[in-house]
Amino acid sequence: MPPLELPLGLGTSGLDDHAECTATVTTALEAGYRHVDTAQMYDNEAAVGEGIAAADVDRDDVIVATKVHPDNLAPEDVRETARESLDRLGLDRVDLLYVHWPTGAYDPEATLPVFDALSEEGLTDHVGVSNFTPELLREADRILDAPIAAHQVECHPRFQQPELRELAAELDHRLVGYSPLARGDLFDDAEFKGVAENHDLSPAVLALGWALARDVTPIPKATGDHVIENLRAVDAAVSDAALDAVDALERGERRIDPDDAAWNR
Repeated sequence: MPPLELPLGLGTSGLDDHAECTATVTTALEAGYRHVDTAQMYDNEAAVGEGIAAADVDRDDVIVATKVHPDNLAPEDVRETARESLDRLGLDRVDLLYVHWPTGAYDPEATLPVFDALSEEGLTDHVGVSNFTPELLREADRILDAPIAAHQVECHPRFQQPELRELAAELDHRLVGYSPLARGDLFDDAEFKGVAENHDLSPAVLALGWALARDVTPIPKATGDHVIENLRAVDAAVSDAALDAVDALERGERRIDPDDAAWNR
């Protein structure tokens, strides 16, 4: 299996209204998105699947990712609930299956071999992990037979994840950034907006363009006109000066508290 190419994606965390979620996924795919991210935890896999089915886009052109809930990471639960996710999505396989958080029922020696087995059985093309520390990431890389295709973490201009970006390059996987707009806080961040204005970019395009330029695949959640606006980042001309200015905004300001995390994000 060749390495997974991960373009800018549509995040669906928080898209709780079934009809809105379905319509958003369909709109995004028909606008040009080719990567959709969901999770058991989001309770919207069925809506996402309906949106994929309704889009006038070839399924094989779309990267569909979902994540196994921390409570479902015991070996038999991984197998059972992964199949349930496929049923809800209306798919016979996903392109990427993540361990959502290394907590709850997670036991690396017991959990990870099941992800290998699901890959071997064709239920997922690639295996990923999410919210891992560098130490846990190296442990997973050692245990898994399948290469880690992606590591998904919070990443945005105020929380830039330099260590995990370096580790992604070292271990040859893609870093995927959720909350790339800092859960909307960047739109109220005077310093960040000043950089965007100085370089004639919208805050969303600057944040997402920065991520793409720094080898991070952002997966912003969006609805309505924001779906199209975010996609503009793919072709936006973000200068080196703008990128350097964003680099200087790192503050280590996380928006997802790991102590609250494994709950129900």
